[in-house]
Amino acid sequence: MTEATEPVTVPRKKGGRRRLLRWTVTILVVGLVGYFFVRSLARNWDRVAEEHLAFDPWWIVATVLFALAVPLTGILCGRMIMTLQPGARVTVSEAVAVQCASWLLKYIPGQVGSVVNKVVWAGKKGISRTIIVITFIYENVFLQIVSIVPSVVILAASLGPGIFGDNVTTLLLPVLALVPLGLVLWRPFFHRLVNLPAKRVLKQPVPRESFLSSGQTLRYLVGFVGPRILNGIGFVLIAHSVADVGPSDWLPFAAAYTLAGAVGILAVLVPSGLGVREAVVVVVLSQYVSTPEAIVISLLARLCSTIGDAVIALIYAVVRQRIDKEIRP
Repeated sequence: MTEATEPVTVPRKKGGRRRLLRWTVTILVVGLVGYFFVRSLARNWDRVAEEHLAFDPWWIVATVLFALAVPLTGILCGRMIMTLQPGARVTVSEAVAVQCASWLLKYIPGQVGSVVNKVVWAGKKGISRTIIVITFIYENVFLQIVSIVPSVVILAASLGPGIFGDNVTTLLLPVLALVPLGLVLWRPFFHRLVNLPAKRVLKQPVPRESFLSSGQTLRYLVGFVGPRILNGIGFVLIAHSVADVGPSDWLPFAAAYTLAGAVGILAVLVPSGLGVREAVVVVVLSQYVSTPEAIVISLLARLCSTIGDAVIALIYAVVRQRIDKEIRP
């Protein structure tokens, strides 16, 4: 007589619903970003094609420079995280991959996707989410200040203060934004500002050491000039392929593009500052070249920067493979 065997039950895999939710969100986000990217690419491609421009190899160089500015920013952010949380370790590959992913999520208005991506990655790495949010704020403030201050000085020296008279809304707005941005870089103010919600949400204050000192702030300000230099050089190469741009105009043209980028970021409700950046570029460049040429340069720069996003996606795909699966962005 054989013994009755108990039915074997196969335990359900834990986290099945979580994986399904993760994949669903991933597909939705990638689809949304892809939609905005393709729409932006098609729109600018059509506009540039209407000008019947002859291809120039410098466009490729400019596109690569636009793309390389993002990994460089990521490396700076990775070092900042380790500065604010000494026990944390962020490799170059991780910093580049996280920054590239967050950059591609800029197509979602308000930069919500960018900061959420970094916060989720921080949870995998065991890095304080508060440090990530603080670093994200620092990153944007640094980029804004190094975009606005040198650009306004260069353009004022080149065109004179009178340029602000006819374009107060366009050019004076980023200057006024320097006031709150500068306050963020003052550690006592930023510390108190963050502690207001932290005491309610986290039920504890954020340590003073979680903010940059004056010396550290100055060093990172200088470091964040690097990505903007790459952007400026790329833009000058594009402008040179369209109009007769002499060496004396290189700095003002680079300043116009970086200032336009800062204004585009201030337009937080517009995906990637679409249309805003081009308007500022045309306003400034029309002081140096004809308005039609300024419009063509702005559209071509948008097209190259959009193609540069595809290069950034490629960098992300390659670098991501060098990171352990458990902590991949």
